[in-house]
Amino acid sequence: MSLKSQLESILFVAIKPMGVKELAGLTAVKSSEVEEALAALETEYRQDDRGLALVKNNNQYQLTSAADNAKLIQDFLKDETSGELSQPSLEALTIIAYRGPIGKLELEKIRGVNCSLIIRNLLLRGLIEEKYDKIKDEHYYTVTHDFMRFLGLNSVHDLPDYAKLSANEVVNEVIK
Repeated sequence: MSLKSQLESILFVAIKPMGVKELAGLTAVKSSEVEEALAALETEYRQDDRGLALVKNNNQYQLTSAADNAKLIQDFLKDETSGELSQPSLEALTIIAYRGPIGKLELEKIRGVNCSLIIRNLLLRGLIEEKYDKIKDEHYYTVTHDFMRFLGLNSVHDLPDYAKLSANEVVNEVIK
């Protein structure tokens, strides 16, 4: 698989912009090679009539929707963030509520699937928030105050069977 392909895949599933050094570490190549591949990708996205664009800001890169599709995307996201949650989103939100703060990798181990798009949707809806742990170099997710207020709870400890489900040994074995 080419470096451009690897970078495109990483940036596609990434929730946040990523730096060259981080991308170089993930792909095990030199930063200069990453910069060269990103420049080529950026050119390809600009030259073709594509629905995606590679945005560079302060040496951080992010794959976004093309500016020409902004209205379409806004309408879609409005529907996406105001409609009912999908079953997978509800599952992820429940796990975050009972197990939070929880890292993306742990969440994916429990669910057994990639959760990037679900996390993005829950963040957009204001149901979860993201915190970065510099020591562990990982993002962690917890439910927001809006989520708690919507359910009429003062604390996640007020969730049904919280003590039992938040420390479930079966789940603990899955995420080891």
